[in-house]
Amino acid sequence: MSDLVAVIDFGSQTTQLLARRIREIGVYSIIIPYDSWQDIYKYDTKAVVLSGGPSSIYDKDSPTIPVEKIELPILGICYGMQLIVHQLGGKIISDDQEYGPAHLKLIADSVFLKGTDGSTVWMSHKDRVEAIPEGFKTVGITNSIKYAAVENNRKKIYGIQFHPEVTHTELGKQILKNFVIDIAGASADWDIKRFISEKISSLNRSIGGKKVLVAVSGGVDSTVTALLLKRAGADVVPVFINNGLLRYNEEKVVLGQLEKLGLSVVYEDASELFLSKLKGVQNPEKKRKIIGHTFIDIFTKIAKRQSGIEYLAQGTLYPDVIESSVVGKNSSLIKSHHNVGGLPEKLGFKLVEPLRELFKDEVRELGRNLGIAEEYIQRQPFPGPGLAIRIIGEITRQRLDILKKADKILIDEIKKNGFYNKVWQSFAVLLPLRSVGVMGDHRTYDYTICIRIVDSTDGMTADWVYLPEAVLRKISTEIINKTEGINRVVYDVSTKPPSTIEWE
Repeated sequence: MSDLVAVIDFGSQTTQLLARRIREIGVYSIIIPYDSWQDIYKYDTKAVVLSGGPSSIYDKDSPTIPVEKIELPILGICYGMQLIVHQLGGKIISDDQEYGPAHLKLIADSVFLKGTDGSTVWMSHKDRVEAIPEGFKTVGITNSIKYAAVENNRKKIYGIQFHPEVTHTELGKQILKNFVIDIAGASADWDIKRFISEKISSLNRSIGGKKVLVAVSGGVDSTVTALLLKRAGADVVPVFINNGLLRYNEEKVVLGQLEKLGLSVVYEDASELFLSKLKGVQNPEKKRKIIGHTFIDIFTKIAKRQSGIEYLAQGTLYPDVIESSVVGKNSSLIKSHHNVGGLPEKLGFKLVEPLRELFKDEVRELGRNLGIAEEYIQRQPFPGPGLAIRIIGEITRQRLDILKKADKILIDEIKKNGFYNKVWQSFAVLLPLRSVGVMGDHRTYDYTICIRIVDSTDGMTADWVYLPEAVLRKISTEIINKTEGINRVVYDVSTKPPSTIEWE
């Protein structure tokens, strides 16, 4: 068993990202809900990290743990830092909220923050530390925060007001490494190859030889799921459901790819059923729920046509779970995902999600280790609800056809100009906005397409991508000239956070 770092979850939307960053430095990490904090003693835990969270320590029923009872190195982040300070005799005040970049300045020598002086850090908080407990010293400040980083070396307790887990914090991984390895003494002996070995062994014990229905879409998540289960000795029955919300000619591309990988696929064209159920629906959460329920209904019917199905497998990832989950009453729901929301209580078969604890780039690395070709590994993420959440408002056949054509033009141009494998995601969104235009001598009153292109490493944070003017101009011209019903193209220049990558 590897050395382990326990991340105590206080409801932050980036808790899983924090655990993942620790794994990136080679130390295995798990997440433990704050009300189960004593579980840290079930493992060979080397250190404890207290996550951020949306609560204030002064809120009624705010999440808490007895910090003084944990006799291990502790790092508190944002809310976690405030909890430490509050419990050990310092003072927290509510102040003007701060969201965005700041510059860290070290004012004392610190093993914890070595090598990070002058670096950019990311703030996201309402409360802040006004006075630190006895035995602590300040080691880092910013222009607006006089207690940006504090420590008590004797007790090995450390706190930072900013978030080292997000990519916007320039040297966040260095800070985590300083704490986990240099201070806590954990061994960096965990990697994706070890995960594969342990996961295959675990899956073999639980479902080896058993029949597993696998939802496949042609994307990297579901493809890796199917191959991993097959490698673990499961009797895999891959099922591809065409929900009518796929990209242009996507069903043909997907079936061809899966056959090349040696997967014998059960194909179900349910496009008319999905579209009929979505008729008149505009609310994005309702769309997702309808699509999720319909998927499961169809899987259940397919399973009944097969003999001996015991399990349903899905390619659920950490970002799906993060944005769909509410951790107790202290976390905020962002949006549900089709493969983690809408599952009926009684499936009739058990659910297996072997990738549930991984992020997208970890899954890609896993796929490479399983021998999947790079062209499949590098496919950009595509949401389970498909184009339903890229058509803002009601879904009609006409609007679906418009978006498919516009999206194909965008992807073709992105590939042609060498950007497809350089960015995280590229897609078109059809807005429910019509505007006046002129084509030839005729007045038009048509829809607007929004182009969304972002760069990311994990899907938890993302920046919009700057494209050369000539490329944007070509994309816009091609979409307007070749897509009937479109007379305007706009470009989305928002980051995540505060925006999400998908519009719905």
